[in-house]
Amino acid sequence: MAVPMESQLQSIFEEVVVETNVCVYVICSMFMDSPEDERTKLVSCLGAFRQYWSTLPQESHDQCVQWIVRFIHSQHSPKRIAFLYDCLAMAVETSLLPPRMVCQALVSSDTLEWERTQLWALTFKLIRKIIGGVDYKGVRDLLKAVLDKIQTVPNFMSSAVVQQLLAAREVVEYILDRNACLLPAYFAVTEIRKLYPEGTLSHWLLGSLISDFVDSFRPTARINSICGRCSLLPVVNNSGAICNSWKLDPSTLRFPLRGMLPYDKDLFEPQTGLLRYVLEQPYSRDMVCNMLGLNKQHKQRCPVLEDQLVDLVVYAMERSETEEQFDDGGTSQLLWQHLSSQLIFFVLFQFASFPHMVLSLHQKLAGRGLIKGRDHLMWVLLQFISGSIQKNALADFLPVMKLFDLLYPEKECIPVPDINKPQSTHAFAMTCIWIHLNRKAQNDNSKLQIPIPHSLKLHHEFLQQSLRNKSLPMTDYKIALLCNAYSTNSECFTLPMGVLVETIYGNGSMRITLPGTNCMASGSVTPLPMNLLDSLTVHAKMSLIHSIATRVIKLAHAKSSLALAPALVETYSRLLVYMEIESLGIKGFISQLLPNVFKSHAWGILHTLLEMFSYRMHHIQPHYRVQLLSHLHSLAAVPQTNQNQLHLCVESTALRLITALGSSEVQPQFTRFLNDPKTVLSAESEELNRALILTLARATHVTDFFTGSDSIQGTWCKDILQTIMNFTPHNWASHTLSCFPAPLQAFFKQNNVPQESRFNLKKNVEEEYRKWKSMTVENDIITHFSMQGSPPLFLCLLWKMLLETDHINQIGFRDTLISLPLTLVLERIGARALVAHVRTFADFLVYEFSTSAGGQQLNKCIEILNDMVWKYNIVTLDRLILCLAMRSHEGNEAQVCYFIIQLLLLKPNDFRNRVGDFVKENAPEHWLQSDWHTKHMTYHKKYPEKLYFEGLAEQVNPPIQQPLQYLPIYFGNVCLRFLPVFDIVIHRFLELLPVSKSLETLLDHLGGLYKFHDRPVTYLYNTLHYYERHLRDRTNLKRKLVHAIMSSLKDNRMPGWCLSETYLKCGMNPREDSVWIPDDTYYWPFPNCDWRFNEFPNPAAHALHVTCVELMALAVPGKDVGNALLNVVLKSQPLVPRENITAWMNAIGLVITALPEPYWIVLHDRIVSVISSAVLSSETEWVGYPFQLLDFTACHRSYSEMHCSYILALAHAVWHHSSIGQLSLIPKFLSEVLKPIVKTEFQLLYVYHLVGPFLQRFQQERTRCMLEIGVAFYEMLQAVDQHSKHLAYMDPICDFLYHIKYMFTGDSVKDQVERIICSLRPAMRLRLRFITHISKMEPAAAASVPPSSSVSSPAAPSIPLSVSQ
Repeated sequence: MAVPMESQLQSIFEEVVVETNVCVYVICSMFMDSPEDERTKLVSCLGAFRQYWSTLPQESHDQCVQWIVRFIHSQHSPKRIAFLYDCLAMAVETSLLPPRMVCQALVSSDTLEWERTQLWALTFKLIRKIIGGVDYKGVRDLLKAVLDKIQTVPNFMSSAVVQQLLAAREVVEYILDRNACLLPAYFAVTEIRKLYPEGTLSHWLLGSLISDFVDSFRPTARINSICGRCSLLPVVNNSGAICNSWKLDPSTLRFPLRGMLPYDKDLFEPQTGLLRYVLEQPYSRDMVCNMLGLNKQHKQRCPVLEDQLVDLVVYAMERSETEEQFDDGGTSQLLWQHLSSQLIFFVLFQFASFPHMVLSLHQKLAGRGLIKGRDHLMWVLLQFISGSIQKNALADFLPVMKLFDLLYPEKECIPVPDINKPQSTHAFAMTCIWIHLNRKAQNDNSKLQIPIPHSLKLHHEFLQQSLRNKSLPMTDYKIALLCNAYSTNSECFTLPMGVLVETIYGNGSMRITLPGTNCMASGSVTPLPMNLLDSLTVHAKMSLIHSIATRVIKLAHAKSSLALAPALVETYSRLLVYMEIESLGIKGFISQLLPNVFKSHAWGILHTLLEMFSYRMHHIQPHYRVQLLSHLHSLAAVPQTNQNQLHLCVESTALRLITALGSSEVQPQFTRFLNDPKTVLSAESEELNRALILTLARATHVTDFFTGSDSIQGTWCKDILQTIMNFTPHNWASHTLSCFPAPLQAFFKQNNVPQESRFNLKKNVEEEYRKWKSMTVENDIITHFSMQGSPPLFLCLLWKMLLETDHINQIGFRDTLISLPLTLVLERIGARALVAHVRTFADFLVYEFSTSAGGQQLNKCIEILNDMVWKYNIVTLDRLILCLAMRSHEGNEAQVCYFIIQLLLLKPNDFRNRVGDFVKENAPEHWLQSDWHTKHMTYHKKYPEKLYFEGLAEQVNPPIQQPLQYLPIYFGNVCLRFLPVFDIVIHRFLELLPVSKSLETLLDHLGGLYKFHDRPVTYLYNTLHYYERHLRDRTNLKRKLVHAIMSSLKDNRMPGWCLSETYLKCGMNPREDSVWIPDDTYYWPFPNCDWRFNEFPNPAAHALHVTCVELMALAVPGKDVGNALLNVVLKSQPLVPRENITAWMNAIGLVITALPEPYWIVLHDRIVSVISSAVLSSETEWVGYPFQLLDFTACHRSYSEMHCSYILALAHAVWHHSSIGQLSLIPKFLSEVLKPIVKTEFQLLYVYHLVGPFLQRFQQERTRCMLEIGVAFYEMLQAVDQHSKHLAYMDPICDFLYHIKYMFTGDSVKDQVERIICSLRPAMRLRLRFITHISKMEPAAAASVPPSSSVSSPAAPSIPLSVSQ
C-alpha cells in the first residue's frame, strides 16, 4: 500500500526538527551544534529527501515543494525555520530543487504575513539568495508576486519591525539591479506600471526605489514619442487623415501608444482638442468614426464624442453672441449648418444620446446668459426631434423643455419675425418643437402634455392661422414654417408639402421642349431655391425627396414618354447635397432609384439620372461613386443601351467617375473588389480602361504607394491590371510609360501587346475600299460592312470617300450613280461597336496625316475631318479626341496625332465658337441659379446636338427622314462632355516635349472651359504633382497651365480664393528668375463659402491644395522650395511666434508632404547635416544631458533649444503627416545614408529619437519596413560599440531595443541580430542576452559591468500590452 506524500515528507523533516529541538531546548545551555554538525544534519536530511524526490512523478513536484513551505511556516522557532530554509537553499544550490519553484512557493504562501516579521525576513533573504538561478520570465512573475505581497503591509506600524520588513525591498532592489540583469528591465517596468499607474505612488516600504527605476525609462518613452504630438492636427479628407496616426481610444480619447512606459504627462491627457478640431470641419464624420473606431453596424454610445458635440454647440452659442447678422453666409451660419448635420448623424447611429446631450447642454449653459444663439440651437434640435419623435419615447425629448425654460425667460409673447427672411424658420424652431412634442403626447394618450408656453403664443397662433389659408404663396417662408411644424401630422402636412411638390412637378397640361428631336417634358422649369431647402427641417426634406423618388419610379414603371420637369430634376439634384438625408438621398439614388429605373427600361429617366450625377452632384462618398461605376459597366453590356445617345452618356459618366477619383480614394475603393475586379472594369472600352490605368498611375505616384518597390507582385493592383489586359489588351507610348511609377512600367513592358503595323492598316483599308466600290447590291453592302467580326474600318472608308469625291451622297457603282443610306450601316454597327471603328480611324488618320503632302492637302484633310464631326454628325468631337489622345503612337507619329487634335479643336471655328459662347453666357454656380434651363435651351437652339448621324442622312438624295426621339438633356452639351477629355489631352501633351507650344495654344483658346470644371484646383494639383519631373525645366508652360485654369474662374471667385496677390504679381512674371521668398502679404485669409458646393469639403483642405499648387507653380526647383519651407521654422522668421512653433511645424508638415518627393526629400539632407555636425559626432563637443536636449518642447519653453532638436521636431511633424509610401524610404535612408555616418552614442540616440515613434505605424501599415529598421538599429549599435571606448547610456539603448522586440518585432529579426549582439562588449551583451537567449555571463564578467547612469526623459500614455512572449 502506497504511503501518502505528506507522511513520507513528514517523516523526513520531523526527524531533523526533533534533533534540532533537542539541541535547542535540552542542552542549549551547555553547548551549541558546531557548523560540522549542522552540515551533517543538512546532508542527512537532503540525502533522504533526494532519495524520495527521485521517486516522485513530475506532476507532483509543485505539490511537494508547497508542502515543504507549509511545513516550514508551521514552525514557530526561528532556529528551526532558518535550518529548514538552509535545507531548501542547499537543495537549490545542488540542483535538487528548481529555484523558480521554490521562490514561487515561498512568495505565494498564504502564511507569509508581514506580522510574522522573522519569518518574513528569513523568507525574503532566502529568495534573495536563490533568485539568481531563476529564468527571466520566472523573475518577472516573482517581481509581481513580491510587489503584491508588499502591498499587504499597512501604512502605519511600529518602527521596530521595519528593519526586518526591508528584506522584501532588498529582493526587489536586486531584481531591479540592472547590473545583476536577472530579467529585461522592460519586463520589470511593465509589471511596476501595471501595479502603480501614472500618478500612483509606490508603497512606502519601497521608498524611491520604484520611482527612480521608472524614471530610468523616461528616455525610452521620449525616444518613442513624437515631438509636440498634441499640437499636430490633420486636414480632414486629406490622404494623410485616413491613416493610423490619428487614432484615439474611444473611451478615454488618449493616444493608443504601445508599452507601459512613463510617457509625457500631456500624452496621458484626453485629446479633446484634436477631436474637437476634427468635429468642427465640414464632412468630417467619416474621419471621426475612423479616429474612434466607431462602426455604423454596431450601435455603441461614445460619451466622449457626446461631450465634444455639446462643447461645440456651446462654442457656437458663444460665437452667436458676437455676430451682428446671421443670414449673411458668415462663419456662424456655416457652423450651425454643420452642427445640425453632425448631430443628426451621430445621434441617428446611436453614437450619442439625445436626452443626455440636451441635459448636458442645459448644465453647461445654465447661468451663462447666452441668448442670441438660442433660435439656432433649437433649430438644430428640431432637426432631430421632427425626424425621430415618432419612433422614440416622448420622455427622450422632454429635456428640451428644460432648455426652453433656461433660454426663453421672457414673460411677454415673443413677436412674430419677418417671414420674408429665411432665418424666420429658426425663430419658429421652439414653437415647432412644442407642436411635435404635443402631437406625440396626444398620439400616445400621454399625461405629459405641456400647455403652449405664453411666450410662444403669437408664433403658435400665426402657424394655425397660416394653416387655415389654403392659398400659400412661394414668395415667403410660410410654406417652410408649416412643413417644419406639422411634418409629423399628416393631416396638416399635406397642404404645404403639396404646394412644394406641385411647384416642381408642374401641372399636367403644360409642356415644354427639351434639346433634340421629339423630346417633351412637364412644364415647370424653376427649381426650389437653396434658401428654401435650407429652411426645411430634415424630416420635411426627407418627405420631399421621398416624394420625388417615388414619382420618378412611378413614371419609370409607366414608361411615360413625357420627360421629367426640369424644376424637379434640378430640385432633386439640390436635395442630394444634404448629407443628413443620405439614406433617402444619394444612397437611395444609387441602390434603389437607378436599379428600378434600369429594370423598367426607362432609358430617358436613366439618361437624366446620369446627367445629374455628371453635372450636379457634389461631395459624393467614394464608395457610392465606385458602386455607380460598377452599375455603368453592367449597363454597357445590355443590348438596349446600345444606342448612340445613351451609350455616349454612359461612357462619359464612367470617364468622369474614373478620372475624378481622388488619389487617396483609389486603393481603399478598389481593394473592395479584389475578389472580382471585373465588376469595376470595362469589358470592351479600351479608353475607359486606359483612363483607369492613368488614374492608378497618378494615385500611386501622389500617395507614393510604390516607393521602395520595383514590382506590382503581391499588391492590390496586380489583378486589376491583369484583368484589364485580358479585357482590352493594349500598349502605352514610351513617353506616357516613362511617367508611370516604376512597377507599372515594368508590368506593361512584360505584357507588351503586338500592334498592327500602319502599313497593314493602310493595305486593309485599300482592300475594303476596293470591295466597297465593286459591290452593287445595297443589302450586300450593308450586311458586309455591319456584320459582326468585320474589320472596324467603316469610318476609314467614309474618310477616303470624302477625300476622293468631296461628297458623301453620290457613289459610283459600275458607271451608275445611286443613293446609299450610309446611316443604315452605321446604325447596324451600333454605338458600342462603332467605338472600335473610331479607334481604328484614329490610327488611320495619323498614318494619313503623316504621309500627306502638307499645305492644301493638309487643309483638305482637316476640313474633311471637321465635316465628319459637325456636318455629317458621324462621330462626336469628344469621342474622337478621346480616342486620338489614348492611342499609343511613338516619336513623329505621336506629334502628328497631337497635331491632328490641335487642328480639330482650333482650326475650324465650330468648336471654338461653341466654347466661347458657352463660357460667356453661363456661370458655374448652378445652385444659385433659377434660370439655368432657359440658358440651356438658348444654347442648344444655337448649337443643336446631333447624335444620330442626322447630317449624313440629310446629304442623301432624297434626304432620309429618321423617326428619332432624343432622350432628355437637362444639363449636358459638347463643351461639358469635352472637359474630362480635355484633362486627358493636356496630360498627353505634357508628356511629349515637342508639342509644348501646341498645348499653350490650346490653353489660350479653350482654357476658359475650366470655369465649369468641378475640381479645377485638384486637377492642377494632380497635374503639377504627377508631372513634376517633366515640368521642372518648363516654367513657362507651368505658368501658362496655372494661369489658364485659374483665370477662367476669376469672375466667379473672390480675390485671394486661390493664388495669392504676391504670386500673381511676382510668380506669374516670366522674367522672374530669382528665388522668390514670400513676405507677410503672401499669407491670405480664405473667404467663407458654402462648402457643400465647393470643390473641397472644408477650408483647411482648400488652403492645403491651393498652397501646394502655388508652390509647385513657382519657377524655383523643388529642392529650393522644400528648403525654404523648412527654413520658415528653422530660421526664426518674424512671422512665426515662439508660442505657436508647433502649429507652424504642423503646417509645414502638411504642406511639404503633399508635394512631390524632391520637395520633402530635402529633410533627409538636413538630418544628415545635423547627425554629421560636431555636436553629435564629437563627444567632447557635447554639453549637457542628451535626453533633455532632445526634448524639444521642454527646451523650447526654456529658450534652451538647439538646432538638432528643431530638426528632430520638424522631422516628426513631417513624418507624422507622411503617407506610408513616403515613410517607406526611411529604411533605405537608415541603412544606406545614416548607418555609415553613425559612430557615436549621441548620433545613435538621435537616430533612435528620429525613427522610434513611427515603428507603430510601420507595424500596422508596412511590416517589412519595420523589420528592416529593427535590424538597422542593431547594425548602428554595433558600429557605435566598436567606435566608442565608453558607452554612458547603455540602459536606455537596451530598454528601447527591448521595447522594439516586445511591442513590434518579436523574434522576427532574431536571426539577424543574434550575431550582432554576440559581437558587442560584455556589458551590452549581458543586457541584451534575453533577446537572443545567450547563456548568462560569468559572475565575474557581470560584476565588472559599470553602474548604469541614471537617466530621465519625458512621458506619454500607454495601452498595456503583454510582454510575456
